[in-house]
Amino acid sequence: MGTVGINFGSATSGQGFDVASTVTQILASAQAIETPWKNQLTALQAQDTVLSTLGSDLAKLTTSLQALTDFSGVFSEKQGSSSNTNVLSLSSANTSASAGSHTIVVNSLAQTSSEASSAIADPNDTLSGSLIIQGQTFTVDSAHNDTTLASLASAINSAAIGVSANVITDSTGSRLSLVSKTSGLAGQLSVTGSISGASAGPIAFSISQPGLDASLKVDGVAITTSSNTVSNAIPGVTFQLLGSSPGTQIQVEITNNNTDIDTAMGNFVAAYNAVINDINGQEKNDSSGKAEPLFGNPTLSLIQSQMAGSLFSGAASGAITNITQLGIGLNNDGTLTLNADTLNSALNSNFSDVTGFLQNSGSFGQTLASSLNHLGAQAPNGAVYLAQQQNSAQEKALSTSISNEDTLLAAQKIQLTNELNTANQILQSIPSQLNQINQIYSAITGYNQNRTG
Repeated sequence: MGTVGINFGSATSGQGFDVASTVTQILASAQAIETPWKNQLTALQAQDTVLSTLGSDLAKLTTSLQALTDFSGVFSEKQGSSSNTNVLSLSSANTSASAGSHTIVVNSLAQTSSEASSAIADPNDTLSGSLIIQGQTFTVDSAHNDTTLASLASAINSAAIGVSANVITDSTGSRLSLVSKTSGLAGQLSVTGSISGASAGPIAFSISQPGLDASLKVDGVAITTSSNTVSNAIPGVTFQLLGSSPGTQIQVEITNNNTDIDTAMGNFVAAYNAVINDINGQEKNDSSGKAEPLFGNPTLSLIQSQMAGSLFSGAASGAITNITQLGIGLNNDGTLTLNADTLNSALNSNFSDVTGFLQNSGSFGQTLASSLNHLGAQAPNGAVYLAQQQNSAQEKALSTSISNEDTLLAAQKIQLTNELNTANQILQSIPSQLNQINQIYSAITGYNQNRTG
C-alpha cells in the first residue's frame, strides 16, 4: 500500500488540510486490493457470454441432428404423384407408407343419396300430412309448428337423423331438398308418406341421386368405398377420386422425400459449422492483441476433439461406411461442406443404408448424438454446463469478497473522516492558541512582541 501525504503548509498557518480529498486518497490506496478481483470477475463474465452462445449453438446442432436420426424424422417422410390428376389426386403419404409404384383403375365414383320434393309456387303455402324419413315420422300440421317448407326443413334438421334439409327456390318454384349426411350406399335415403299444400295440392318426392359406393381396382384388387377420399387402399397413403375412367390404368408413385432430407442435412452442416466457428473464434487474439475470453480453455478442446472424433466413428450400414459417401467433406479449419449431388446419389441408390448409417444403434448418427448429449449446456453433465457452473461459483466468491471489502472500506471512510476532521480542527485552532500564549507572556513580562521600537 502506498503512502499518502497531508499538505497543510505551515503548522502555524491555520489553513489545515482537505479532509475529503485526503480520505479519498487513503481509500483509493486501500481499494487497490479489489482490482485483481474485479478484473477476474470481468474475465469470467466475458467467458460466460461465449459459453452461452456455444451452448445455444450446440443445442441447435442437436436439434438439427435429431431430424436425421429420429425414426419419425425426414427419412420417414414420403411423397406421392399420380399419372392422371384429373381422375386421381394424392392427398398425403405419411410415415407408415412405403416407397413403391401402384396401379389404380377408377370404375365409378361414390355418390351421396339425395331426394327433392316437387315444386310449389308459394314457399309459404300451408302444408299438411306426414313424412317418414329414415324411419322417423314428421307430422305436418299447425300443432307441430311446421306448416311451411322452411319450418319442415328446420324440424328435420333439428331431429339429427343424419339428413340435411334445405329449401331450394328457382324459376319453377320452391322445393324441399333432402341430402344424406352419409356418403355411399350406406347413406341411401328412405322417404315415405305424403304431404299436401293448401293451394298446391299433393307434393311428391323423387330420387335426385342414389347413394352409391365408389368402385376401383388397386394393384388388381377390386375395392368399394363409400367415400371418394380413399385412405385404406394403400398403407399410409390417402388419395382423392375426382373422376372415373373404367379400363384406364393410373400410376401412383410413392417416393422418399429427398428434398426434405437435403434440407435437413444442409441444416445439420450449417449448425455443425456454427459450433466450430465459435471455437475457432476463441483460438486467437482480438484486434487489440488481447487473447479471446476462452483462449486455451480446456472445455473448448474437449468439445472440438469429441466432435471431430465422432465424424469418423460409428458402424457401417451396408454400402455406406463414412460421411464422405453422404457428400459431407471436412475442411482444414474443421468445418464441413455438403455436396447435394453426392447425397442425392446415395439416397437414390442406397436409401436404406443411408438411413441405417444415421439411425442404427452404434451408427455415425447415434454416436454423434451421444457425444452431443455430453457437450452442451444441459444439466447435469454437459461440458458447457459444468464450465458455466464453475464460473458461477468463482463469480459468487469474488462478488462476496468485493462486497465484504466495500463494507470494510465504508466503515474505514467514516472512521478516517471523523479522525481527520478532529485533527484538522486542531491544526486550524493553532494560531488562536499561539495568540493566547503571546498575550499571557506579554502580561507576565510586559514584553509586547508587536512593538516596533
